[in-house]
Amino acid sequence: MAQHNPPIKPKVTPIYQTSVFTFDDLTELEAYFDQPSQRYMYARYGNPNANELAEEVNKLEQGDGAVVTSSGMSAIFTAVLLFCQAGDHVLCAEEIYGGSSVLLNQELSRMGITVTYVPVENLYDLSSFTKPNTTLLLAETMSNPLLRVLDVTRLAAACQKESIKLIIDNTFASPVITRPLTLGADAVIHSVTKYLAGHSDVTAGIVVTKGEEQVKRIRQIMMHYGLNLSPFESWLAVRGLKTLRLRIKQHSSNALTIAQYLAAHPKVNRVYYPGLAAHPDHELAKTQGQNLFGGMLSFAIADDEAVVNKFMQSLPTIPFAPSLAGVSTSISHPVRTSHRSLNPAKRDALGITMGVIRLSVGVEEPEEILVELEEALKAI
Repeated sequence: MAQHNPPIKPKVTPIYQTSVFTFDDLTELEAYFDQPSQRYMYARYGNPNANELAEEVNKLEQGDGAVVTSSGMSAIFTAVLLFCQAGDHVLCAEEIYGGSSVLLNQELSRMGITVTYVPVENLYDLSSFTKPNTTLLLAETMSNPLLRVLDVTRLAAACQKESIKLIIDNTFASPVITRPLTLGADAVIHSVTKYLAGHSDVTAGIVVTKGEEQVKRIRQIMMHYGLNLSPFESWLAVRGLKTLRLRIKQHSSNALTIAQYLAAHPKVNRVYYPGLAAHPDHELAKTQGQNLFGGMLSFAIADDEAVVNKFMQSLPTIPFAPSLAGVSTSISHPVRTSHRSLNPAKRDALGITMGVIRLSVGVEEPEEILVELEEALKAI
C-alpha cells in the first residue's frame, strides 16, 4: 500500500538550502523566462527566503520593491549603480560611514565615477556642488558616528531642484523611526546586519526603491554582480525582523537613559544623541522620528589613547566590537575602526577625535549598562 505524506503547512517559511531549482521540461523553462517572478531557477537570481526578507522590509519602508544583498556595502554599491554609470558625478554627505567613503573614493573612482563631499550645513542647497553630470546625493538619516539628523523632506526637495536622485542610508534609524521613501527619497539602503536582523549573527544588506524600472534595475545589478544573500542568512534576518518594533523601542528608551547619565558625568566632555534637548537636531528628530531617537549614541572623553584604552579595559562585559545594533550593548571606536581611512585632518575637522566612543545601546535593563559605564568612567 502506497504511503502518502500529510500536507505540510509550516507557520515559518522553511530554509530553502538549495543552489538550483528544477524544471520538468523545456516548456517549463521557457515559462520561467517569460515570467521569472512566478518561480525560481537559480539561487543567485533569487530564492524564497531572500524574497521573503525583501518583501517584509519593502512593506516596512513602503517601497515598490526591494532586493537583498550579501552585505550593507553591497547594498550601497547596488544603490549607487542604480543611478550611475562611468563618467557620472555623485554628491555625498561629508559625515558618513567610513566604508561608504572608501567605496566612493577607492573603488567607484576606478569605474569613472567621481565624488564631492558636502558639509552638513550646505546639504539643503546643492547648487554650488552639482555639475552637469551629477546624478545623486548619498546621505544617512542619522549620521555615523556623531548622530546628526537630516531633514529628509528638505533633502529630497534640494535634490529635486537640481534634478538628481536621493539615496538614504536608513541603517541607524530603521523604518520604525523614519521611512525616507515616504518623505521623497528615491532609494533606501540598510545594512541588514544591524537593526533589521538585530542579533549580531547575520551579514546582509537591502535596497528598497520606487518605480517598476528602478526595482527591475536593482534586481539586475544584484544578479549580474553576484551580490545575492544566502537562504540561511535570509531566514535568520526574517526571524530577527519579527521583533524589530519591540527592539527599537527598548533600544531607544535605554539610549535616552544612558545619554542623560553621560551628559551629566564630569569625565564626559560631550554626548551626541538626538534625544537630548541640547542636540542641534532634537526637534527635527522628534517629529521625523515619531518620538523615537534610536539606540546609537556617541560620547567624548579625553583625547588620549591611554585613557580610551583604560576605559575599554574597565568594562566588565560590554565588548569593544567593530559593529553595532545587537541586542547586547557594545562600544566601538570610530577613529580606529569605521573612519580610520579618513584623512586625519578631515576627521578632526568633523569632530571625530581619539576620545570619541560610539555606544550601541542594547536591550538589557538600563541599570545594568549604567553600572558598567560608571565603573569604567571611575577608572579613567
